[in-house]
Order: sequence, then structure tokens, then C-alpha cells
Amino acid sequence: MYAVVETGGKQYKVAVNDVLKVEKLEGQAGDSIKLDKVLMVGDDKSQKIGTPLISGTVVTAEILEQKRDKKIIVFKKKRRQGYRRTQGHRQSITVIRITDIGGAKKAAPKKEAAKAVEKKAPAKKAAAKTTAKKAAPKKAAAKAKPAATKKKAVAKPAAAKAKKETK
Repeated sequence: MYAVVETGGKQYKVAVNDVLKVEKLEGQAGDSIKLDKVLMVGDDKSQKIGTPLISGTVVTAEILEQKRDKKIIVFKKKRRQGYRRTQGHRQSITVIRITDIGGAKKAAPKKEAAKAVEKKAPAKKAAAKTTAKKAAPKKAAAKAKPAATKKKAVAKPAAAKAKKETK
């Protein structure tokens, strides 16, 4: 079984026991982390593709090491100008091992809390609807103003032509 996960702005195809170097993640060596941005899960027989993510699927990984990657030399030069700049950079990375593909997210309590908040505040929704209805006529009035300014703009060139003709 394999999965395609996104972390650090990059996508990785992973399988159980794969070792990856990814952008720095929070945690210490030995900690277990969950990668919840799963784009695709599949095996030899079938694949499940998310739109854009697969809800309820989590890839579990273990942090092996927090370290810095090899040094990259950035060299800038402009020919015949005497301009040369050298700069180095080392990116912080996390080395992880994939331990499990699948499993369910534990995000259900957040949804229940959101539903409880919605039940407590139905009056706010009603107030928002009435303000939206009041705002609609103002938008119509705002649209009428640009049409009036266009008429004035047309009148100005005609007056300018009349002045040129009299000179």
C-alpha cells in the first residue's frame, strides 16, 4: 500500500517503512507525527484520489532525526562588471520513517464544538441576513452613480471642442 502526502509544500509518494527527508517539522527524535494532508491512497488493485484531500485518512510517521541538509553555495556574477557575490545556505530538515498508512483523524470533536456554537447563536445569523438585505439597495445606488459620471465625462469634451472652435 502507498500514499501521496503533502508536507512542506511538496508532495511525496510513501509506503510503510520508507525514510524521507522533509522540510522541518515540530517534534523531537522518537516522536510520532501525523501527516493529514493525504492526496491519494492506493495499492496494486485500486486507488482512491482525494478532491483535493482524502478526509479521514492519516499517514503516521516517526521522527528519526532533526538536522540540517548539505550546504548550498549561491554564487552571483555579472560579466565585465566586477560584480561577484558568494553566499551559503543550509536548510533545516526532518528525517522521518513512515509507520502506518490509513487510520482516522481525531478532528471530530472540533466539528461538534462548531455545531454547538451555531446552536447558541441563531439570532446572530438572523441579524446577518437582515443586514445583507439592507445592504443590497445601497449597492444598486452605488452602481447608478458611475453612470451619471460617465454622462458628465462625455459633456466635457464637447465643451472643449467648442472652445477650440472659437479661438
